[in-house]
Amino acid sequence: MFKKILIAEDIDSINEGNKNFFETQLKDSKIEEVQYCDDAYIKIQKAILEEDPYDLLITDLSFKKDYREEKLRSGTELITKIREKYFDIKIIAYSIEDRTSKIRQLFNEHNIDGYVCKGRNGLKDLIYCIQEVAKDEKYLSPEVQHALTGKSITELEDYDISLVKHLSDGMTQEQIGAFFKANNIKPYSKSSIEKRLNKLKITFKAKNVIHLVAIIKDLGLI
Repeated sequence: MFKKILIAEDIDSINEGNKNFFETQLKDSKIEEVQYCDDAYIKIQKAILEEDPYDLLITDLSFKKDYREEKLRSGTELITKIREKYFDIKIIAYSIEDRTSKIRQLFNEHNIDGYVCKGRNGLKDLIYCIQEVAKDEKYLSPEVQHALTGKSITELEDYDISLVKHLSDGMTQEQIGAFFKANNIKPYSKSSIEKRLNKLKITFKAKNVIHLVAIIKDLGLI
């Protein structure tokens, strides 16, 4: 089991509740908590320099902005920064976020070890997740286990993401076609791009291209 755990959570009541619960369930673990991502990163960095590193980070993804200016403004940014420097610390995300694409990205791009959904049984699920991660297993809450299996409506190919991203940046279909052709991205003909957009509009039930871009942005896919 983990000897030293850091919890990053910005809400006092949740933080205190988590800590008390963990201290009861994980009596052999030293548990510390912070309310800012910058503080979490500094603590992790300092602990490594002092040769007393944390074994596990449990972090929320959303942190409410306040008077304090932060370099790392979300749990995702904190995870990204840690993974750039330190690869041996285990990371569990504990959040209300349930978007398949976001969860998949955390595992595939940022190599997190567990993902637990906040909810009625969230803390019990989190304890189970900690136990599984301690055994070098990956863990997802039952509600989002589909995130790493199969395809879903919110899974876009790289081509689709690039196409919609260029539209959101104000490029016309003709300009996108020219850009794709210059960069050897196929298909790049106007008719092919129109067909792809029509398919996406049907998939996401969008009324028009502007509505499509708005939906995909709201889903956090671009």
